[in-house]
Amino acid sequence: MIPDFGGANLPPGVHAASWHEVDQRFGWNQRRRSLLEGLRDALDELARAGCRRAWLDGSFVTAKEQPGDYDLAWDPTDVDLTSLDAVLLDLDPPREGQKAKYRGDLLPNIIESDSGMPLLDFFQQDAVTGRKRGIVEIDLEGLG
Repeated sequence: MIPDFGGANLPPGVHAASWHEVDQRFGWNQRRRSLLEGLRDALDELARAGCRRAWLDGSFVTAKEQPGDYDLAWDPTDVDLTSLDAVLLDLDPPREGQKAKYRGDLLPNIIESDSGMPLLDFFQQDAVTGRKRGIVEIDLEGLG
């Protein structure tokens, strides 16, 4: 379940949610609906290749009215990389192909180069304040 915002961010922690919950909770305006369409396409592609879960972050999971995009880390365990859309394997910034096709930044849960932290941990730290913040875990096996 996705909790209420604690200020602008979700309360610290990893909050499990279904696609339906993500769609209902974060799609309150046209910009967010557009980002959700791209996110759903990306999640469908990842699930098709064997991905079972992903973590959603960025301004998209805040109270911000007009987020620029979303950030997603995906679990590479059991993913058939040879069948995955090649744009999802382009990990070098600025990842324009990902943004054009899926409207967000999508990375496997690997080490974030600047901090040395796994993305899952990096996502839970506010880059400006250093405070802990919440992210959303989506079960891709339950897409529907």
